[in-house]
Amino acid sequence: MDDLAATNGTSTTSGTSGTPGTGGGAAEPRGSRAQPKTDKSEQTRALILETAMRLFQERGYEKTTMRAIAAEAGVSVGNAYYYFSSKEFLIQGFYDGMTYEHAAEARRRMAGTKDFAERLEIAVTAWIDCAAPYHEFAAQFFRTAADPNSSLSPFSNESHPARATAVELFREVLTGSELAPKLDAELAELLPDLLWLNLMIVVLYWVFDHTPDTERTREYVRRSTPMVARIINLSRYRVFRPIVRDAKGLIQDFILPTIGKSAAK
Repeated sequence: MDDLAATNGTSTTSGTSGTPGTGGGAAEPRGSRAQPKTDKSEQTRALILETAMRLFQERGYEKTTMRAIAAEAGVSVGNAYYYFSSKEFLIQGFYDGMTYEHAAEARRRMAGTKDFAERLEIAVTAWIDCAAPYHEFAAQFFRTAADPNSSLSPFSNESHPARATAVELFREVLTGSELAPKLDAELAELLPDLLWLNLMIVVLYWVFDHTPDTERTREYVRRSTPMVARIINLSRYRVFRPIVRDAKGLIQDFILPTIGKSAAK
């Protein structure tokens, strides 16, 4: 059976650059064994993760075992479990790396742009571009991620490192724009989380989009982003302040408490 136990740990070390899941600066998820910062350990971890992603694409997530991943990577099964305690944490490592890659790419594309709507569209479109190579098997992972008890859920404690990276990116989308100084301070503090939730809506649409190059998702982003920006822009006017306050209360009381805040201990 493919359920060999392994010691869990946490790490916030960066991986080998160039591949989602091994990008520099991405935090390792819970269940990914904390490793000494040596070239050999980083390379072994990256090799296992890259091999897993290739096999997931070729054979499907459910049909790929940790034993098969280890054999294909040329490492022992125990060594594979030493770095990742289960298949779920391989995917978590991939998520962390891709989120870091997305943030870096979005920052590069946003440089010099001050218009909030443009910055937001750039950030969301950059995610679609970074995720494009993995679209074919994304639905396989969605079935697991949709389970609220799964560590792969974007709202789980285990997903906190990737989520924190994304929320910080959307904070920069706002603070680097001309709109930031004009907004209510309390609303501005909540907006990065709300913009991340907006991205989750796009991701859900993207998973089920079978048009060439996910063109329907891209068109959805092109049309919805200006509307989101206009709504946020309107919130700065005094006449809308009561609505803003009510919305802020709902968000703080019912939405944010459902999001894991830190890695599970």
